[in-house]
Amino acid sequence: MNSKHGQLADFLQACRGRLRPEDVGLQTYGERRRVPGLRREELAMLAGISAPYYARLEQGQSRNASREVLDAIATALRLDESERAHLHELARAPKRGKAAPRSRPERVPPATGTLLAALEGTPALVMGRRSDVLAWNTQGHALFAGHLDRDSPAEPGRRPNMAKLVFLDAHTRDLYTDWPAKARAVVGNLRLTAGRYPQDPLLAALVGELTMRSPEFAAMWADHRIVACDVADYEMHHPTVGTLTVTQQTLQSPQGNGPAVVIATATAGSPSATALRLLAHASGPSETAPARRGAQTSSS
Repeated sequence: MNSKHGQLADFLQACRGRLRPEDVGLQTYGERRRVPGLRREELAMLAGISAPYYARLEQGQSRNASREVLDAIATALRLDESERAHLHELARAPKRGKAAPRSRPERVPPATGTLLAALEGTPALVMGRRSDVLAWNTQGHALFAGHLDRDSPAEPGRRPNMAKLVFLDAHTRDLYTDWPAKARAVVGNLRLTAGRYPQDPLLAALVGELTMRSPEFAAMWADHRIVACDVADYEMHHPTVGTLTVTQQTLQSPQGNGPAVVIATATAGSPSATALRLLAHASGPSETAPARRGAQTSSS
């Protein structure tokens, strides 16, 4: 994982490469281009800034871009709200003399543990910033990873990692009808996290491992797309209750620096709601589902 300003340069280049001249009303008069996307000087013109200044910014040589300049670039690149916020995060200058924080095992705050207990009956899990599962309730375990040991989140060395499960675990991959959509959401979330914590060695190690072990992850990571996945609908093929559609919601603290709670719900009265109720009855409080033969398991 590059430094924050290295990520800024890569992000700008990727976004510029996705825009064609005709997308922004520029005439090319049939000229042949060596690379797809807008040229630097074209984007600078659209943003109303000088081409040399934009070039320095994209090359990671300028660290003092104003909010107005960044907003102008975001508008020229046609970034959505999540992408615009990510651009501002990457461009923020690091505080001088501030050392990288030590990586410490993440824990479930008491209030979050109380919330998870109150959600018993609704599939839910607590996820750390690197996608480690810190805790889950009975239904959350049964829905998302019933083939794994239910007690594994209790030990930091054995915690399942949802990003690894989505890309490397056969059972989890088979859960999602539209697996690419789920995979893109996972990568987009990791991109946002990498922007906030560019010096996190454990996050860098996770990205490196996934890049080495999954060509699909490597391709999505190189694309630099930001996908906000606070709320998303997924059709799932569950081995116990069959096909169901759930809404996955991610609840994050306002500061964005604590673990998130992921909840799965279904429309009241729908067959999917019935399936979730069946799942709750099928998984007793002390039950641990047997591991699926041949499936890979992943831990952080």
